[in-house]
Amino acid sequence: MRRTDDFETRRAHLQGMSDEELKAYFWKLAQQVVDPLLELGYKNTSPAIERSVLLRMGFSSLEAKPMVEQAIAHNLISHGVGNVVYRLSKSTGMSLRDAGVALSRGEMWEQAEQLFEGGKNNG
Repeated sequence: MRRTDDFETRRAHLQGMSDEELKAYFWKLAQQVVDPLLELGYKNTSPAIERSVLLRMGFSSLEAKPMVEQAIAHNLISHGVGNVVYRLSKSTGMSLRDAGVALSRGEMWEQAEQLFEGGKNNG
């Protein structure tokens, strides 16, 4: 049976490569596919992702939801709500849990804003 597609012409540039060269070429192409996905992950988030992070940090969904809502209201969601909790904890000497619970109750958001210079993108 004869192939009727263009497989032979599309693979011509691969014919002279060794197994190691093919392997390196594969990983180069795989990296080109993955890089934009990683960039999206670093630069974008969503309320669902942020709630998920907080759940994995040990907060309940009832605590996570208001933290995410307040982070949006204070223009801090782009920094990551888990990061906001962490930085607030570090700057105040509170435990992560206590800092998160305070944020969940609507407290200490002004301090959190100051840590991020009012929500500017400084990481």
